[in-house]
Amino acid sequence: MKPLASDRAFLLLLAAVLAVALLLIISIATPFGLSAYLSNAIGQLAAFAVLALSLDLIWGYLGILSLGHGLFFGIGGYVVAMHLLKHSYEVTGRVPDFMQFMGWSEFPFYWAGFGFFPYALLMMVAVVLLISGVFGYVSFRSRVGGVYFAIITQALVYVAMLLMFRNDSGFGGNNGMTGFAVVFGWPIGLNGVVIAMAAGSVLVLGMTLLGCRMLLGSRFGILMIAARDDEVRLRTLGYETLRLKLVVWCLSALIAALAGMLYVPQVGIINPRLLAPELSLEIAVWVAIGGRGHLIGAVIGAVLVNAVKFWLSTAAPELWPFILSGLIVLVVLVFPNGLIDLAKLKLARPMGVQRLSSETPELR
Repeated sequence: MKPLASDRAFLLLLAAVLAVALLLIISIATPFGLSAYLSNAIGQLAAFAVLALSLDLIWGYLGILSLGHGLFFGIGGYVVAMHLLKHSYEVTGRVPDFMQFMGWSEFPFYWAGFGFFPYALLMMVAVVLLISGVFGYVSFRSRVGGVYFAIITQALVYVAMLLMFRNDSGFGGNNGMTGFAVVFGWPIGLNGVVIAMAAGSVLVLGMTLLGCRMLLGSRFGILMIAARDDEVRLRTLGYETLRLKLVVWCLSALIAALAGMLYVPQVGIINPRLLAPELSLEIAVWVAIGGRGHLIGAVIGAVLVNAVKFWLSTAAPELWPFILSGLIVLVVLVFPNGLIDLAKLKLARPMGVQRLSSETPELR
C-alpha cells in the first residue's frame, strides 16, 4: 500500500476538494464567485460523496454490502430537521406546518433540547450507534453475511420508512418537515448562508476523505482488508473479527448520518421518501460505478452520477432511468471495478479490449 505522501491520485483529489471549498468561501464575501444556485448543487453533491464514502468503507474495504445505508442518512436528516424547526420556532415563534396540520400547539416531549445544536448532534450519535450497534452485533455474531445481510438491511430501512409515514409520530408524517427559517441564527435563505452551507459540506467531505484514508493506511485498515479477503484465516490467526466488523459498521453508519445532516438543510425539506429503499440501492450504484475499494472511486461515482441526474432532471427526466441502467450494465460487463478501470485499460489485441480482472484491488 502506498504511503499517503506518495499517493498522487488521492492527493490530487483532496487538493481539488479543498480548492472548491476555498472558492466557495471566497464567494461568500465577494460578489465575484459561484452563484448560490451552483453552490447549493455543489453542496448536495458533496453530501452525496460523503454518503458514498460511508458505504465504500464497509463494502469496498470490508466486503459487507449494505442496502440500508439510507436509514442512517435519514436519521441524520431527521435530527437536523428537528433542530432547525425547533431553533426556527424559538427565533420566529412560528409553529411548524406539520404541527398546524395535526392541531398541536406544543412540540412532543421528545423534541425537548433539540433547539440546542450540540444536544441534537449528541442525540444523532447516540441513536445511530444504538441502532447500528445492536443490529450489527446480532448480525455479525450470527455470522450473517453476503446477500442475506444486504436483504436484512434493506428490510430495516423499509420498516423505518413505513414508521415515518405515520402522521402521529411527531416527525412530520407523510408530508415531512419543511419551513426551516434560520440556521445558527442566520436566515437560511440568504445567498451567503446558502454558499456557506455548501462550503461546510465540501470541507466535511475533505476531512472525511482524509480521515478514511488515514484509517485505511493504519494497521486497523490492513486488518479490514485482510478480513475482506479471507476472514476465516484471520480468525484462525487469533484476531477477533466480530469487533473489527462492528467498529467499521458503526463508523460507516455515523458517516452516513453526518451526510444526512449536511444534505437536509440545503434542500430545505425531509420526508419519508428519503428512507425509501431506492436511495440505498442508488448509493451502492454510485460506489460500484466509481469503483468500490477505492475512496477516489466512491467520490467520483457519487459526484458524476448525481451531477448527470441533476442535469437530466430538468433536461430530460424520462431518460434518467435508462441511462442509469446502461451505466450499471457497462460496469458489470466491461469495467468490473468501476470507472477506476479506465485508468488501467490495456489493449489485448488491435481490435479488442482486454477484460479486466473482477477482483477488487488493494487500497489505492
